[in-house]
Amino acid sequence: MSDTAAATDVPTADPVFEGVFGTYTITALDRREVLGYRLAVGAVALGQLGLLSQWWQLGPSLAWPWLLPMAVGLGLALRWIHIYLRPLHRALQLFWLLGCIGAVVLAVRVGPGQLLGTLAAEPLWLLAVGPFFAALTGVGFKEFFCFRRPEAIGVTLLLPLALLGRLTGLLDGPTTFALLLAESVLLLVLTLRKLPMEAAADVGDKSVFDELARRRRAAP
Repeated sequence: MSDTAAATDVPTADPVFEGVFGTYTITALDRREVLGYRLAVGAVALGQLGLLSQWWQLGPSLAWPWLLPMAVGLGLALRWIHIYLRPLHRALQLFWLLGCIGAVVLAVRVGPGQLLGTLAAEPLWLLAVGPFFAALTGVGFKEFFCFRRPEAIGVTLLLPLALLGRLTGLLDGPTTFALLLAESVLLLVLTLRKLPMEAAADVGDKSVFDELARRRRAAP
């Protein structure tokens, strides 16, 4: 999350920040994890764009492999994302897992080549994979809440609007497709804009994480 603490002027290889519960450093491991998080979100965006582009040009039957980088990318992003509330972090990971299981169940039932076509023709199956996209929406909300990036609205609003609109029958197929395409483009823009940011922005106040961990250990 966004960190407003100012770096202190001390001679150290890693930057030192003043947090709510004391000082902390942004280490090389932190920077690697932040880079991994950003690249993982980028993999989700590229997977979505690849899937939708291939669906539009060749139909849905051969587009399902794009779901793999989406699933792996979101799983890794949720591993490295920094969220102060541990229950919320675990809930997003659970949603990701449930959505992946739902997709596997549907693929076994109808075959991988019919997976996307079935989702389009029978919107009720969106309930099976919906938790995956709920987790992705959570990532978008975190990005908007912490950084106020307008492109994060693409995931926070357009993604649930598209899927819920299709599930309830309020949106037709082409409109749903257009909303998902816009969302995936905005997600890619979000990723590209985050790449040059300092790692401290995504790490947030590590002293808060340390304090929350201390309280969990001290709890009866």
